[in-house]
Amino acid sequence: MSENEKQETGQQPVPEQKNETEQKKYEIIKKIDSLSDKLGISKEHRTLLGIKDTEDPNVKQLYLKEGNWNEDEPWFAIEDNNDKKAYAFIPADAFSQILDALRHAQQENFNLKLEKTIWQHIPADFEDVWIVAMDEIRKYAQQNDPNKPISIDLDKLIKKIKREHPNLFINIKDFMPPQMNQLQDNHD
Repeated sequence: MSENEKQETGQQPVPEQKNETEQKKYEIIKKIDSLSDKLGISKEHRTLLGIKDTEDPNVKQLYLKEGNWNEDEPWFAIEDNNDKKAYAFIPADAFSQILDALRHAQQENFNLKLEKTIWQHIPADFEDVWIVAMDEIRKYAQQNDPNKPISIDLDKLIKKIKREHPNLFINIKDFMPPQMNQLQDNHD
């Protein structure tokens, strides 16, 4: 059958199918290469596995495609029948370290956001405002399901603290000349 006949009948030429399959494999390998680079793993030290189906639908078979069975580095795996997905297998200790690092980064990010929000409201004593804010956050966390992440609008929290404890913040009006206060009162 000629190429024209195949196109007229709707059949795709075999080389194009092969190119599409090769392209998908190439894309997934590029993703694995990128991830390996981010982890500092060279191609020579990377372990790439294949995942084969077996007769038992509950059992898959792993086989070594590239590299070696290095137990200290992550293993990357690609299913033989699905070139769109890649998997990474890592030792449980490494996974635990990753989770700890993520929690630490999340805590630091939260602390920085809280600090920025407090400074935006001009505290008289930053440490006192911080302590009151952390107490409010703990109360809020205790009132909610401990298994669900909490979401707190820090700006609203600090405004609430400012209303309830105005002595913890500097009131700019106290430093303005009386004429400016009068103008500000008329504006409000």
